[in-house]
Amino acid sequence: MRWFRRTPLATARWVVIDCETSGLDPKRDRLLSVAAVEVADGRIAAGRSFAAVLRQHEPSSADNILVHGLGGEAQLGGIPASQALRELVGFMDGRIPAAFHAPFDRQVLARAFAHAGIRAAKTNWLDVAALAPLLLGRRPGTDLDSWLAEFRIDCPARHDALGDAYATAQLLQVILGEANRQGIASAEALIRIEASARWMPV
Repeated sequence: MRWFRRTPLATARWVVIDCETSGLDPKRDRLLSVAAVEVADGRIAAGRSFAAVLRQHEPSSADNILVHGLGGEAQLGGIPASQALRELVGFMDGRIPAAFHAPFDRQVLARAFAHAGIRAAKTNWLDVAALAPLLLGRRPGTDLDSWLAEFRIDCPARHDALGDAYATAQLLQVILGEANRQGIASAEALIRIEASARWMPV
């Protein structure tokens, strides 16, 4: 990993991403929808969000549709993947990506970008799920619902990409506030702390 950059935490621009997929295997399952919300200067940027349903050749399974609510008609009538993903790359440009269980979203998007022939900039992601217990000193659970309940963050549209991205952005705000209280000065330092979680026992 490269840590030579130093982005002041107070002015860092983040893009919180959520992907909805046809299953739980990032190496095999299809990207159905993706959303992103900008967090700048510690605040969710009003009006700065992206959301798209990607056009599918065939709908995902009925059980999968029950999870995310994207019906067959919505999937078949989505935006062409290449168009949606190019727009997403433009939205991500210059921002630090973050997600809850980021390795999953990162791998799903990497496959989708490669399949669409799109080159996206390589950058370090922040895994909100790994960082939250380290920085906040608590572990209500490993799922997003547990963390939202812990901080009374409302998410009326769970398993909707934009709803989940917005809820995760609110959790990121809590983390950024605590990072500031602890004197963590840069976004790179915060990502370094999160990376250390991979070497720590659960």
